[in-house]
Amino acid sequence: MNVLMVCLGNICRSPTAEAVLRAKLARAGLDHRVGVASAGTHGERGTPPDARAVAAGAKRGYDLAAIRSRRIAAADFERFHVVLAMDRENLDHLSASCPAPLAQRLGLLLQYAPAAGLQEVPDPYYGGPAGFERVLDLIEPACDGLVVTLQRQLAER
Repeated sequence: MNVLMVCLGNICRSPTAEAVLRAKLARAGLDHRVGVASAGTHGERGTPPDARAVAAGAKRGYDLAAIRSRRIAAADFERFHVVLAMDRENLDHLSASCPAPLAQRLGLLLQYAPAAGLQEVPDPYYGGPAGFERVLDLIEPACDGLVVTLQRQLAER
């Protein structure tokens, strides 16, 4: 099973979500059964994550340093079983690009954290360090919920 996290430029939210999910899957013993990557709907290829995202992640034990940005590709809709956008704008972009038979693979990451009371992870790029901490505050419980869902799905296979 493969999971793809998607935001606009693949330098803040989606690489953070990739690193958080990787760590939580490893703790759950599922890292060998679930692949994780991230992509952007726009932006440049090969850019490292924003330094503020790297610093915020490192404070909580997540390593984003090796992640490099890339754009979503048509083949991603086949390769990834779960494709999660950080916000509705990026979900709309994915929906417009995704082949209709695979549309059920798309969703918003925060659907896995209903207690957050939000549907979207806000873009912290134009703000300060507190925005990157807020992103982690939202992504961590969403990834916890996603891990539970993935465990259930893998057990049913």
